[in-house]
Amino acid sequence: MKISTKGRYALRIMIDLAQHDEGDAIPLKEISERQGITLKYMEQIMPLLTRAGYVRSFRGNNGGYLLAKDPSEYTVGDILRTTEGSLAPIACLEDSPNRCERKEECLTLPFWEGLWQAINDYVDGTTLDDLIHGIKK
Repeated sequence: MKISTKGRYALRIMIDLAQHDEGDAIPLKEISERQGITLKYMEQIMPLLTRAGYVRSFRGNNGGYLLAKDPSEYTVGDILRTTEGSLAPIACLEDSPNRCERKEECLTLPFWEGLWQAINDYVDGTTLDDLIHGIKK
């Protein structure tokens, strides 16, 4: 499993929105400058975060974005799944139930299931607030 720049940038954008929230919408240009992410790339990420209900968008002269909830209410797992899709380390774990024809005799399946559980536990147990204040796990 490898997290793409889209997933990494989405986390950085969400952290930036949390750290600079003063009640007014934050223009993409400001986030772009602080984070070193091109506006063009941010314009691909923001609709994903907006559709997921993670950010609210405002149009016009004072337009921009705000987090829809408190940073403690967002898990890293939710944000990454929004931008990356499944975080499963192997394809057969993406189906529920697992439809792999070899699942009954696969000696490695328990290992992959354990890895996937560890990934999910970690990303779902870490919030934006944790990232902002330093993970102490």
